[in-house]
Amino acid sequence: MFNPLGDNNLRTRIDLQQAAVNLFLPLKPYFSPGGARVRLGYTGAIFDDHAAELEGFARPLWGLVPLAAGGGDFADWGLYRRGLSNGSDPDHPEYWGTPGDIDQRLVEMAAIGLALALVPEQVWEPLDSRAKDNLAHWLGTINREGIVDSNWLFFRVLVNLGLATVGAEWDREAMQAALERIEAFYLADGWYADGDTAQRDYYIPFAMHYYGLIYAQLAGSDDPDRAQRFRDRAGEFAQDFIHWFAADGSALPFGRSLIYRFAQGAFWGSLAFAGVEALPWGVIKGLALRHLRWWCRQPIFSADGTLTIGYAYPNLNMAEQYNSPGSPYWAMKFFLPLALPDSHPFWQAEEMPLPELSRIHHQPHAYMIVCRDRKSRHVSALTGGQSEPWIRHAGEKYAKFSYSTAFGFSVPGGRRGLTQAAADSMLAVSDDGETYRVRERTVEAGYDDRGALTSLWRPMPGVEIETWLIPALPWHIRVHHLRTDRPLWTAEGGFALDRTGDNPIDRAGIDETGAGMAFARFPAGGSGLRDLLDRREGQVLRVDPNTNLLFPRTVLPSLLSRHEPGAYWLACAVLADPDIDVWDEHWDQPPDLPEWLRLLIDDPSTIE
Repeated sequence: MFNPLGDNNLRTRIDLQQAAVNLFLPLKPYFSPGGARVRLGYTGAIFDDHAAELEGFARPLWGLVPLAAGGGDFADWGLYRRGLSNGSDPDHPEYWGTPGDIDQRLVEMAAIGLALALVPEQVWEPLDSRAKDNLAHWLGTINREGIVDSNWLFFRVLVNLGLATVGAEWDREAMQAALERIEAFYLADGWYADGDTAQRDYYIPFAMHYYGLIYAQLAGSDDPDRAQRFRDRAGEFAQDFIHWFAADGSALPFGRSLIYRFAQGAFWGSLAFAGVEALPWGVIKGLALRHLRWWCRQPIFSADGTLTIGYAYPNLNMAEQYNSPGSPYWAMKFFLPLALPDSHPFWQAEEMPLPELSRIHHQPHAYMIVCRDRKSRHVSALTGGQSEPWIRHAGEKYAKFSYSTAFGFSVPGGRRGLTQAAADSMLAVSDDGETYRVRERTVEAGYDDRGALTSLWRPMPGVEIETWLIPALPWHIRVHHLRTDRPLWTAEGGFALDRTGDNPIDRAGIDETGAGMAFARFPAGGSGLRDLLDRREGQVLRVDPNTNLLFPRTVLPSLLSRHEPGAYWLACAVLADPDIDVWDEHWDQPPDLPEWLRLLIDDPSTIE
């Protein structure tokens, strides 16, 4: 593996300018002769190959454009100008294609719109008149074709901002209609919905707020009230979003599009771009740069230095159906603050560590309770479950009971058998002992008046489960009321643990199972769970490789049971920590069931 950022300290503006260039350089050999397409591999996505090659061409612009806007050197604008001319020319062999409704080409236009708005001297003014006409006409199709009723509306906004900047034909009415529709997605407390959906994921910070802050900065003088709303909302959101980050810079792996890597931290730089000091500048800078440094310690690059599809290592198994080889370069959105001068307080500030944050932080818009143990770098989130049925592995990405910066989450290698199911932080149920179902959608989700997250879910017809999740740091407690009309096998998983070191030479890991408990200890930490009702048998599973986002090989402590038709209570306490000493300190001191839950178990008629 060649890491193009391996010798970069990633602490100063100059460091990040060099990082943006070095991330681009491995792409140069993959540009087509006409410069309009970049093909990085042969895996497919739901859109056509020409759109995928446009994606490879356009996405690096998210970093290169701010680099140039801030005065940074980039030697290959000629290559991009050639690509813009040829890709938008219907008579050229490398024409990108005429966009249609809900077309991936409309997505990639946004980066080009930003380029027109911020660096027209590089990407517009040197073009001849025919190339300008072709490019403006091609971009203008975004005002005539249907787009997804979501963050895609901002693509129409950014394209029109760019066209207006260079004096080309643009559509003020279409842009204003998009902005008004975006207003309908605002919830409260800085949170948006990304369209008519229950998802509250990274598309809120790196899409809804990110684009809104770009608009606020570029169009604030023409639309001051809206610009201020976008700034105020981002400032509010920052107070919640900071809880998604651990002290080492890692962010909570949750939801879709995780292959965009350090785009997770792009929100912090967009605050700086729009002048929103939602937190002290040193804190914002620390959040951003620690995050980038964390990512650059992961094996996320291929042998030639290009970004791979995956999360903390190359992994097609966790990808979405819309991920092409060029998709990961949305990570370049991180570099937006390079457009700011060195004198900006974001760059002048000394990095500051995370401020003192609450150990338990409720985020009702996301149906989350974010938990942080001050003795470790572990940040986790208990979740009530969200539904995104069209996303590959949607249940695993949105509906697990808990997500962790230190342990990641797993997706199934298959659906037959427990090792393939890889049901970490889930209760898996089966009516044949081979095919397991988990919480993929919730019928209801909310907060109990005593601070627990509650959900009702139906993994299969005739099976209904009500779940309570309660923080009891450093543990958390899970309680389930299971009602089934058929015999069932159940398996409840703790956190998946990296089993590096379990080779015959090192023999570094241990695990132990028994009545009511299972745990594993490896150099990466400890993970285990205890049955609080002493009704299940423990087992440590060696799950299929390449199912976890952070680690290629993991073990999964689990509690197993079998049930005849009827109603049952299941309860356990779950503990995981990347620091073995911290884990050892707490493993023999599990929390008790809260009294109100014990009374509920003793008298289930209160919920029936």
